Amino acid sequence: MKSPRGGDSEAQSFEIDTSKPHPARMYDYFLGGKDNYEVDQEAAEKFIQAAPEVRVGVRANRGFMHRAVRHVVAEGGIRQILDIGTGLPTEPNVHQIARAIAPETRIAYVDNDPIVSAHSLALIDDEADTSVVLADLRDPRGVLDHPEVRKIIDFDQPVALMLVAILHFVTEAEDPNAVVAALRDALPTGSYLILSHATGDVHEDGRKDAAAVYKTATASMNPRTRAQVLDFFGDFTLVDPGLVLVPDWRPDEPVRPGTPPIGIYGGVARKDA
Repeated sequence: MKSPRGGDSEAQSFEIDTSKPHPARMYDYFLGGKDNYEVDQEAAEKFIQAAPEVRVGVRANRGFMHRAVRHVVAEGGIRQILDIGTGLPTEPNVHQIARAIAPETRIAYVDNDPIVSAHSLALIDDEADTSVVLADLRDPRGVLDHPEVRKIIDFDQPVALMLVAILHFVTEAEDPNAVVAALRDALPTGSYLILSHATGDVHEDGRKDAAAVYKTATASMNPRTRAQVLDFFGDFTLVDPGLVLVPDWRPDEPVRPGTPPIGIYGGVARKDA
């Protein structure tokens, strides 16, 4: 197939694999979406058996994303966003949230799944100042130098970099710290990093059986400790309340009693001078 914003050579590097579960399609299933295959549904159900709180967790992560975007646009003055690992679009998506506050906000969506790219393009339709890029987080230079990213993002002006629920699919062998450092270094002063990441810290079993489900997927799951997630922010300054579990990051309303523990950390940090 031809990639949405590239040529045949780019598409050949990003073939759709429906023989294995894909994290973006499993996430869509957890959210109640329909853009997934039987192989994704079967894996997702196994994950739910091992981590029954997952549906609540992905909604809490999405709520964190909404609040974080509103913060960097309304309070941080950000007018351009680079969302890497965007996943299958669920409305309202980043551009809709940001432009409800500042209509001039520019957004570049990046994902390595052609299905995600196709659905994202359908959502943005002919919207100006928005691009959908087929590229891989593990190649940060390829993301930063992609012409469709450069068309939207001016790296001489503050940028909000979003790495929401994506880094736990990067293994230690793939050096996620170096990946994030390369992206952070490309951002000018006044930029923000919005990041969330799965952890085993809040459950006695570390949700190891749940993470093991992804061994048959196109990417493995690698939960990390709070200290490891904190390292991804480098010398950026975390805004209040710091790095916390996603339901606790500036909630719109108090967390309901009886809500199960959510094993996802989230934080927003600013690059100061």
